[in-house]
Amino acid sequence: MPYVNKPRPYKKEYEQYDGTPAVKKKRAARNKARAIMKKAGLVHKGDGKDVDHKQALSKGGKSVRSNLRVKSASANRSYARNSDHSIK
Repeated sequence: MPYVNKPRPYKKEYEQYDGTPAVKKKRAARNKARAIMKKAGLVHKGDGKDVDHKQALSKGGKSVRSNLRVKSASANRSYARNSDHSIK
């Protein structure tokens, strides 16, 4: 527990990681995929489901309907990952 007696530095975290252009681009692609599946009626807020890319974004996949599927959160997040969080 790194932040036991002091507040978490959210602003610093955003400046150093979450606010970088590469991370913003990845987040936008994930949000686009979720919006596509929501419009199709396959996912809903709070349903515990993740939108999975059949061909991962890190492997050149796109956020288009033919490359998306709905999976449970535990199944979608259980793949072996590289140090940069891409799928092995």
